[in-house]
Amino acid sequence: MISIRHANENDMEAILQICNHEIMQGTAFWMVTPRTLNEQRTWFQSREEANLPVFVAVDEKQTIVGYGSYGPFRAYDGFRHTVEHSVYVTPSAHGKGVGTMLLKALITYAERSHVHAMIACITGGNMASIRLHEQAGFKHGGFLPEVGQKFGEWLDLVFMYKIIFHDPEEK
Repeated sequence: MISIRHANENDMEAILQICNHEIMQGTAFWMVTPRTLNEQRTWFQSREEANLPVFVAVDEKQTIVGYGSYGPFRAYDGFRHTVEHSVYVTPSAHGKGVGTMLLKALITYAERSHVHAMIACITGGNMASIRLHEQAGFKHGGFLPEVGQKFGEWLDLVFMYKIIFHDPEEK
């Protein structure tokens, strides 16, 4: 049984392992240099200070099998009601609904925080992530060919979006 909870400082090593595995083995995270534990802690502290969510998925043994978070989409004032999110799941937990649970937690948090729109930036060809987002009500927002590079390959970028909160006067 998988459950979702807010991350804490003690979770940073497990999140770092998931993050660095994707950096070194996958193309969903467009970095090539592994993060350090200090960088991961700094990332987490900045999310905490900004009241931005970091959720972890834990199994029955309380082992972290995934994490999700969101942060600013762009640094300009006009984007202050829009966030970009990320969800990463350990390979052993792929296909078990962990990504769905983490994404639902992020959407719920965004609704309560009166976020207007959530953006997903997905590596082209990552059909599992595209389907996950379609099932959660995200719409296709654009395709940018060959805008990133990793492992000697050009990567395409798929934008997906979901409008969460509609009334800017209530914020």
